[in-house]
Amino acid sequence: MARKKQYIEQVVIEKAMSLFWRNGYETTSIRMLEKEMGINQFSIYASFGSKEGVFIESIKCYQEKMKSITDKLEKSLSGTEGIKQYFYDFLEFSKETNCQKGCLVTNTFNELGQEASPLVMKELSKFSSQMRSLFINNLKQDSAKDAETIEIQGNYLITSMLGLSLASKVLQKNQLNDFIETAFKNL
Repeated sequence: MARKKQYIEQVVIEKAMSLFWRNGYETTSIRMLEKEMGINQFSIYASFGSKEGVFIESIKCYQEKMKSITDKLEKSLSGTEGIKQYFYDFLEFSKETNCQKGCLVTNTFNELGQEASPLVMKELSKFSSQMRSLFINNLKQDSAKDAETIEIQGNYLITSMLGLSLASKVLQKNQLNDFIETAFKNL
């Protein structure tokens, strides 16, 4: 007879997500996950299959946590101003006390690059594509923009978001605000 789990998967995944977000994928070991999640290695493998499985679930958890700001962007009727607000909202979202952690997805892209496994790359790319689509949908609210301009600006915004995420880990708030304001003057 199978034993009943002594933990709630969502709770342990949130703990794992925080660990990956702070330390990165490569640095995070199974031992670190055991300690952070409060479950043993056997339970990790039984529930998630591998460290990679825990990470993929962590990315899904991260997306769920971001829904508060991505839903706001999705519902926005402010076009470019809605996207700009999302950039500011992201800075608040990514803070932990006085420490900026950037974006878990961006951090992982930066850390692993093309070395990421196909499963991890699929999740990271899916997230990036969803964000780009949200930007494009908001850009389409401006009837003065043609399709080509919208595509170019969508690419610009996703690249700017990647840059903001990385910069948010090291730059001061006024520098980040200047970056956002300058980025949106060009749209």
